[in-house]
Amino acid sequence: MDRCIVLVDAGYLLGAAASLLAGEPSRSRITVDHTALIQGLRERAESDTQQPLLRIYWFDGAPDRVPQPEHRRLRVMPRVTVRLGALTRSDGRWAQKGVDAAMHAELTELARNRACSDIVLVTGDGDLLPGMMAAKEHGVAVHLWAVQAADGDYNQSEDLVAEADERRVLDRAWITKAVRAKETSGACAPPPAPRPEIAAILSAPLPESALAPSAPERPAEEPRHPVPAAARNGSAERVTVAKGVPTPKDLAELRAGAQPVQQPATATLRWSSDKGWVDRPGVPAEPPEVAAMPTLAQLTTAEQRWADREEDITTVGGDPYEVGQVFARRWMSRLGDQGHLQRLSGMYPRIPHRIDGELLRYAARFGLLAHKDDQIDEHDRYAIRAGFWREIDVRTAAEHAPAAE
Repeated sequence: MDRCIVLVDAGYLLGAAASLLAGEPSRSRITVDHTALIQGLRERAESDTQQPLLRIYWFDGAPDRVPQPEHRRLRVMPRVTVRLGALTRSDGRWAQKGVDAAMHAELTELARNRACSDIVLVTGDGDLLPGMMAAKEHGVAVHLWAVQAADGDYNQSEDLVAEADERRVLDRAWITKAVRAKETSGACAPPPAPRPEIAAILSAPLPESALAPSAPERPAEEPRHPVPAAARNGSAERVTVAKGVPTPKDLAELRAGAQPVQQPATATLRWSSDKGWVDRPGVPAEPPEVAAMPTLAQLTTAEQRWADREEDITTVGGDPYEVGQVFARRWMSRLGDQGHLQRLSGMYPRIPHRIDGELLRYAARFGLLAHKDDQIDEHDRYAIRAGFWREIDVRTAAEHAPAAE
């Protein structure tokens, strides 16, 4: 068949790109525009081989072989097939398992079945040498692509380089069309904008902390969420309702010199989590009207569920703050009784545990809340909830904004 196929070892391609642009092979140091990257691979392959593209195979590792957000986006792109190996942690380092074997099997099978005339390999691993030799014996031209090495030397097996029919180097100019370093040096991407709402939640006391009258004064914290000026001007101030449990918002108001909220002397701070709230002795359970708030699953039809899944795959990027926003927008748009929204808005920063648990399970689809360096990433949890509350604020602020005359 007069057509070409591209086999990509994502660990090599993105790791070498990170070394080139950020100085170390950690993929967390780079951001990748996968759409631009796939398009660049296709155009380069068709140009080099002078054959139309049949398919791009993307080989990568994932914990328990569960597709991550980037894999879900890639596998719905035209002419792209994702093959996942395992990603395991050993001696503090992540390592791919089964990726090389899958590439070898695919390479030899394609050549044996004469599925193409040219195969492009984007890899540096010498373990693929037998597969490359077998493909050549079946009459397939093998093109080996390398990523420009950071030190100007080879970052591929010399035996692999020697056996290839053609060899090309993807230089820095080509790489930076789709890959950028996260730090602010050279061709790096600009730093993300600060999010005061996340900082405010992160600065809240730990769940075990109590409101100590003798604690030293601390500077005032940021307001819980910035509200558009048009909504602030002329909108009624929220009335502070005495609660049995102080929230980070209450504590921030106390530090800022606001009217103190009457609290029981033994009250402690509670915080929602993926397991819900843990009721402590003397602390009342959720009111019935709060516990009865519908979940997103209860409000979603089968057709909406399918559309949500499509949006998650093709649009939602997996940023924890964005994930919280998307969940909140869907929940509010399908909520029939707006009284639930008003009750929820007055509960900040607590989320009813049924809704909060559903929110965090939704975030888990994007690989969030996973173990990072053997610890649960609490910052992701706070960012997810901050995005959720931001959307609640935008909606409630718009409803309270004065109508234009």
